[in-house]
Amino acid sequence: MTRDGSEKSAVVFVIDDDASVRESLSSLFRSVGLQVEQFVSGAEFLRAARPDTVSCLVLDVRLPGSSGLDFQVDLAKANIHIPIVFMTGHGDIPMTVKAMKAGAVEFLTKPFRDQDMLDAVQLAFSRDRARRETEKATAGLRASFETLTAREQEVMALVTAGLMNKQIAAEIGVSEITVKFHRHNVTRKMGARSVTDLVRMADALGVRRDKP
Repeated sequence: MTRDGSEKSAVVFVIDDDASVRESLSSLFRSVGLQVEQFVSGAEFLRAARPDTVSCLVLDVRLPGSSGLDFQVDLAKANIHIPIVFMTGHGDIPMTVKAMKAGAVEFLTKPFRDQDMLDAVQLAFSRDRARRETEKATAGLRASFETLTAREQEVMALVTAGLMNKQIAAEIGVSEITVKFHRHNVTRKMGARSVTDLVRMADALGVRRDKP
């Protein structure tokens, strides 16, 4: 951990076409023990190999080529989910609203206080950390779900839709005892402790369906 409580592996990606701004921000972030990588443009950032670790973007709204706001849209389309802290010397309310609605962590107008930038970056790290933990948990659930047979997956969907064993048996054309057998296997393989657990898992996986 750094002295401000952040992970040493966390990285701040700074994108600004002004070398003096990049250097100033890099110095600030390194002063609290953070790793920094600098880029002149969004295109350069996309071409670079990036470490798979907790990170955030500190992004100037005005960039050569497409704007920072356009780049925010491009990242979303490319399924790149890195929290963004915007900075600008020419901000206005509509621009700020657009950026925040699209998921920006903060929108700082130059000149900003160093502490405001550091606080924004820490918030961005927190969001990225939470996203990564959620994705990791979902990947684990997906792996468990794929160990289920097709019938067990069907039973899980019906159980989490709120059907009783008797109703499930009628729905899929098997005996109630067979449903109980499949249900037991589903609970065991998914590591669920209750129906509530199964419902949460089904929602996370997007496999729960409406009650017939």
